[in-house]
Amino acid sequence: MGKRTSLLPQPVPVQGKLQSPQSMASKTPVGFIGLGNMGNPMAKNLIKHGYPLVIYDVFPDACKEFQDQGEQVVSSPADVAEKADRIITMLPTSINAIEVYSGANGILKNVKKGSLLIDSSTIDPAVAKELAKEIEKMGAVFMDAPVSGGVGAARSGNLTFMVGGVEEEFAAAQELLGCMGSNVLYCGAIGTGQAAKICNNMLLAISMIGTAEAMNLGIRLGLDPKLLAKILNMSSGRCWSSDTYNPVPGVMDGVPSANNYQGGFGTTLMAKDLGLAQDSATNTKTPILLGSLAHQIYRMMCAKGYSKKDFSSVFQFLREEETL
Repeated sequence: MGKRTSLLPQPVPVQGKLQSPQSMASKTPVGFIGLGNMGNPMAKNLIKHGYPLVIYDVFPDACKEFQDQGEQVVSSPADVAEKADRIITMLPTSINAIEVYSGANGILKNVKKGSLLIDSSTIDPAVAKELAKEIEKMGAVFMDAPVSGGVGAARSGNLTFMVGGVEEEFAAAQELLGCMGSNVLYCGAIGTGQAAKICNNMLLAISMIGTAEAMNLGIRLGLDPKLLAKILNMSSGRCWSSDTYNPVPGVMDGVPSANNYQGGFGTTLMAKDLGLAQDSATNTKTPILLGSLAHQIYRMMCAKGYSKKDFSSVFQFLREEETL
């Protein structure tokens, strides 16, 4: 396996996306940890771009299809770090990230000097900063690179990555992230990628609730939901929640609302992200009136059986909450 003996100060040149079979075969393995709804298609896009993978997931079944395709599956994050010096993690929460990096069998047990570690999870910016300090002590480089775009964009390779970390290392991260996303944006120091993602998801939660309320009201007033969605999407109320991810069953195909809100971005995860926004707002003394209300709504949904459904199920929640 090729060695990256030092990432600093020289960045790795960005390679073009179209590779000859010879150059594809010469690519060194990339570690990938976390093969959930988002991680699975992200890993597949790395394979499409010729990167052999060293894979770990806490659920062995998540690794099976990759193992069947000839990718290397190992038994811990530490094993991934032993076999790869570029690692991408895609995990549900801050606690999961701390365990994967700093746990008993974590990446830091075997991380090589000069390794590039990219975390695409959405976690607390303060946790990202702490992980970066630990990783820097080991002579490796950490970048936070959370994503936006959902499962559809993950499958098509059109995610947006918001990257925080040492600017000189951005080109090295961009080489990998560009295989999975169409927008890879440098945000600043460690934690700024997380900050951008938290702000985005707070706005997304608010707009999804607003779309669900508007659609529900229109339906109660006798409007056909497909017609109402068409009108909204031609008008000033249009947003991603209305035109790309509509929460009303039967309005759009290929979205969670068309599949009993299965798949997509879970209500638990949205509640978690809104909690991160709330903590950040408290720490910075920033008023987030609608953000706080959205947090309460998604927490209530989790308590009432919506935790595993997609966050667009707020439409169904509102329908069930109606009173005569």
